[in-house]
Amino acid sequence: MPSRTLATIVFAGMTALLATCLPSTPEQEIEGPCKAVYGGQICTWARVSGPAVLALGATVPMTAIENAPGEAPMLWPPLPAAVIPMPDQARASTGIDHLTVYWEPMGHPPGPFLTPHFDFHFYSVSDSARRAITCSETRRPDPAPPGYVLPDVEIPGIGMLPGLCVAGMGMHALTSSSMEATTPFTATMVLGYYDGKPIFFEPMVAQAALKERRSFSLTIPTLGDGTPGVKYPTHLEAVYGDSLPGYRFVFTGFSRE
Repeated sequence: MPSRTLATIVFAGMTALLATCLPSTPEQEIEGPCKAVYGGQICTWARVSGPAVLALGATVPMTAIENAPGEAPMLWPPLPAAVIPMPDQARASTGIDHLTVYWEPMGHPPGPFLTPHFDFHFYSVSDSARRAITCSETRRPDPAPPGYVLPDVEIPGIGMLPGLCVAGMGMHALTSSSMEATTPFTATMVLGYYDGKPIFFEPMVAQAALKERRSFSLTIPTLGDGTPGVKYPTHLEAVYGDSLPGYRFVFTGFSRE
């Protein structure tokens, strides 16, 4: 056997042996900031192994869900109930920068969403970039993600919103099935864009559904070409727990940019 081949086999064997003997990097959960929302604390977090982010998300207590006011003054553009940064390591590894929480006590058009609900926007742009969105840019993603549409929506007293664009938020891509529904929605994954690029993913969840205290899951499709280095999750598991009590929004599957 040639000496080079033998050396290669020996090196591969030693590498495999070391891999089995060396301890793997332990997983740990990193706490992010918390913000007060309707008497509860909504907090961000990330689960990591070394530099890799395995999951990230937020905890949403039932206090915040159940104490949300039944009425609120009409503000345009809407103001978030909270803006919460993601943990630093999650921001550096995935590009997911911050969470905004919006409460819609009367819902909003289109029809299926005219029910009290929460909007949880997870942004892949900075807070300052989000706040700078004016909706003057009207370019949309081409094509839209399969099964999604970016509707032009008329808001009474406000006017037409091309691509359902809201200043300080961005455009909202909705599932075709939810747009065609004739009954109030329960939970859906919204995809956000501005100037043709993806900038957020958003679990939009009815208050009534959250009050049922039941876990649920949503899939996140490919958002499209965005900022280099940004990794989007593919799955959300909203896990209810009595110990909080409340939900842990767990995003996983950071395999795409």
